[in-house]
Amino acid sequence: MNILHKAVPFEKKITSNSNFVKVLAKYRTPDLVRSVLELGVTTVFFAVLWGVAWWALSISYWLTLAISLPAGAFLSRLFLIKHDCGHGAFFRRRALNDWVGRILGVLTLTPYDVWRRSHALHHATSGNLDKRGYGDIDTLTIREYRALPRLLRLKYRLYRHPLVMFGIGPSYQFFLRYRLPPGFEPGDGRYWLSAMGTNASMVLVAGAMMYFMGAGPFLLVHLPVTIIAASMGVWLFYIQHQFDDTYWAKDESWTLSDASLQGSSHYELPGCLGWLTAHIGIHHVHHLSSRIPFYRLPQVLRDNPSLSSMRKLTLIESLKCARLRLWDEGQSKMVTFSEAHSRHCPGEAG
Repeated sequence: MNILHKAVPFEKKITSNSNFVKVLAKYRTPDLVRSVLELGVTTVFFAVLWGVAWWALSISYWLTLAISLPAGAFLSRLFLIKHDCGHGAFFRRRALNDWVGRILGVLTLTPYDVWRRSHALHHATSGNLDKRGYGDIDTLTIREYRALPRLLRLKYRLYRHPLVMFGIGPSYQFFLRYRLPPGFEPGDGRYWLSAMGTNASMVLVAGAMMYFMGAGPFLLVHLPVTIIAASMGVWLFYIQHQFDDTYWAKDESWTLSDASLQGSSHYELPGCLGWLTAHIGIHHVHHLSSRIPFYRLPQVLRDNPSLSSMRKLTLIESLKCARLRLWDEGQSKMVTFSEAHSRHCPGEAG
């Protein structure tokens, strides 16, 4: 589907839930010192770890790969800071959000303006069965899956396999698919400029690094770091909406509040992991009010205990969600392929 589709007929429905915006409005103001500190600390940790991984090449490549794991986590955190910039949540001035986002887009292989448009549509359509395909993970109902030809069923099964979803897929998305605006139309000049500007900047940065340190060492360090960051990012995005009792509804009954509170998880991670993932696990609050800076999200939960207990998902519980594949409309839950096989959907023959 064309994620750059210009007509966005969802705004009226979103603004009708303004009561939530009023409750959370006091948390929306970013703190310049805190934002700069978060950005600076994350950048420094990423740069140091990247440098240590390069140094470790002279000792053992296995050591380099081990250091690539935390380096990839901090690169993923830079992506999440870019994510806040895309929502206009990290700084008060939009121009500052956008230019920091564009710079981080080069580091994270993401054309910022293209991604921002896609992600805005994701927020506007998340959980809406009639408006799927906007910056989200493809999800079929049992009925839709059964209606597919055998070859397309196989394609969907491969797409939803963990090795593809969290391994091959993220690399394809960030290394290849983002090189051109997905759903690009000739008239969308700003998205073309975003993609081509990001590509050119990536070539310049990578070329300079290769010139000074050599192509081999650069690729041996940066490729695993980037692949790890991409897989982490996709996992977080997946678990935020793909859990057993998530929310999907037809357009006529869909509401932003239900999609946010029922269709976005509260991924409760241990303290250090919560900080490292920029508290994106407090995703139900983020969907309720995307202009809240990530570092204020824990405060929202402390001040509003009812939100803290909603849709809570632990790290261990989240691992089971990787097996979920299809939406069961009859039971209003995500199910595995084996569970779907034994289910009879209302209205189906036999």
